[in-house]
Amino acid sequence: MRLVFAGTPQAAVPSLDALLASRHHVVAVVTRPDAPAGRGRRMLASPVAERARQAGLEVLQPERPSDSGFLARLGELAPDCCPVTAYGALIPGAALSIPARGWVNLHFSLLPAWRGAAPVQHAILHGDEITGATTFQLVPELDAGPVFGMVTEVVKPSDTAGDLVARLAVSGADLLVATMDGIEAGELAARPQLSDGLSLAPKVGRADARVDWARPALAVDRVIRACTPAPGAWTTLDGATVRLGPVTLLGSEEAGQEAMKPGEVAQRRGRVLVGTGTMPAGLGQVQPAGRRTMTAAEWLRGVRSSQVVLA
Repeated sequence: MRLVFAGTPQAAVPSLDALLASRHHVVAVVTRPDAPAGRGRRMLASPVAERARQAGLEVLQPERPSDSGFLARLGELAPDCCPVTAYGALIPGAALSIPARGWVNLHFSLLPAWRGAAPVQHAILHGDEITGATTFQLVPELDAGPVFGMVTEVVKPSDTAGDLVARLAVSGADLLVATMDGIEAGELAARPQLSDGLSLAPKVGRADARVDWARPALAVDRVIRACTPAPGAWTTLDGATVRLGPVTLLGSEEAGQEAMKPGEVAQRRGRVLVGTGTMPAGLGQVQPAGRRTMTAAEWLRGVRSSQVVLA
């Protein structure tokens, strides 16, 4: 089939690579406009735009997918289908109607679970043991279209959102190609999503990433892993922001020997522990404001206070 691929972040690059290696013909890519990044706020192209240009593909970067110029160019390209992975904007009805076989989205959850912008983060936040990826037909309602196929993925106890997305990006790319193959062959029909199990996954922002040390250790662990690498879990020390890497949960017998107040930090038995609402947890990587990332032990040695309490 003749394809126009839509995607933006690094997690969408495996999908583009898989489609380029398939029997289908990718004629162009749709991605978000260049955006400022880094301390210098230099304008940078998306990872998908960079990969597309390396492959010699036409790159379309509309401010909005409803722009008349974009719609006209998409019509000229005459794609049979538009596969999508993490494009980052809603596709309007005027664009949905252009490809003969519609737009097919790769979403990183087992729909109808975790419809929305942050499915992987919410799967970790809520302690899901299994997640996966789904291909489905795009419709105007958010992530509600009929399903073509799914792959599952075990959520490991140590998984960050970045770890899980990286695995789903690869297995999902294979699923996306298989979906294109099945649609082209006329062997694959989309099925309506199940009515049970619907849940929503709104964007996880900076406020959501602040650690509340009064919550149970298990909840603290999930928040930090769900917000790694973005938006980045954080806490404060004397009003200054401290970014946090994943913590280590203690065994129940070991934790019972280490009574600590929520947010209290101390070095015990060669480890830096922090108190939570239940049992202490081991601090891992720490990044104080304006400084490099370091181990918790390095950070604690540089804190000039006899009593360290995170808030």
